[in-house]
Amino acid sequence: MKRILVTGGAGFLGSHLCDKLLGEGHEVLCADNLFTGRRRNIHHLLDNKNFEFLRHDVTLPLYVEVDEIYNLACPASPVHYQFDPVQTTKTSVIGAINMLGLAKRLKVKILQASTSEVYGDPEIHPQPESYKGSVSVTGPRACYDEGKRCAETLFFDYHRQQKLNIKVIRIFNTYGPRMHPSDGRVVSNFIVQALKGEDITIFGDGKQTRSFGYVSDLIKGMHLMMNSPNEFIGPVNIGNPVEFTMLELAENVLELTGSKSKLKYLPLPQDDPMQRKPNIDLAREKLGWEPKVHLKEGLIETIHYFEQILSEGQY
Repeated sequence: MKRILVTGGAGFLGSHLCDKLLGEGHEVLCADNLFTGRRRNIHHLLDNKNFEFLRHDVTLPLYVEVDEIYNLACPASPVHYQFDPVQTTKTSVIGAINMLGLAKRLKVKILQASTSEVYGDPEIHPQPESYKGSVSVTGPRACYDEGKRCAETLFFDYHRQQKLNIKVIRIFNTYGPRMHPSDGRVVSNFIVQALKGEDITIFGDGKQTRSFGYVSDLIKGMHLMMNSPNEFIGPVNIGNPVEFTMLELAENVLELTGSKSKLKYLPLPQDDPMQRKPNIDLAREKLGWEPKVHLKEGLIETIHYFEQILSEGQY
């Protein structure tokens, strides 16, 4: 049994990771400031004797004793990370410094949840880990993109300078139960709009593409990375290489919900990538990992979750 810290543990991905770690018999310390994390995501864990929730902002130092650290703390949707862009950058950068400092003091392994956003609006498709990215440092998405890029830099510098045992994964678009219903991400947007009978809003012409990975696949890849040999530190792409246009996603959601919602086209936001698809050769080679859940299968589970949320008036 290990005592494991999960920052951002009440969030969409963090809460599923807490489930996974507790299921293996570990003790979990979940730290979250509840800016985008939600108590309902961890409510089922509060009576578990191996689970502890700590309301904490990672931009402040944290003094705890743990055996491993998963650093997931940061708002990850444009709606949330653009709400307070300065704080978003602080969360990525100062939060990384604080968690790296804790890992250094404790001499423990630490995993950074980075993002495919480090590739920006890519000029290479699909994106391998060697691609350096095409990112605007002045645009409205830069607080997240550049914050995560700087966090990666800090992780690799701590590894080189302090010999810290690090792991870095780059997460591509992920969906599933416990997504925030108003996070502005395309899967949650489309499902909620379809269930409420509202117009489905498509930005641009709908031909831009994304690769959608289901949450259980992502958590498995993250866990495999943390437990991989120490010499493999990443970065490694964790995402689904099957590509869909926004129109194809909307059609799937309409079919599975039986909704009569119409499509409504709006201007494309600034710096929104036109295509995003991971090259996962490295994950296959080093981790033996690849996604298993097909889009429709994952959408059915996600739709069931949002039906429950709406029925409870939790939106």
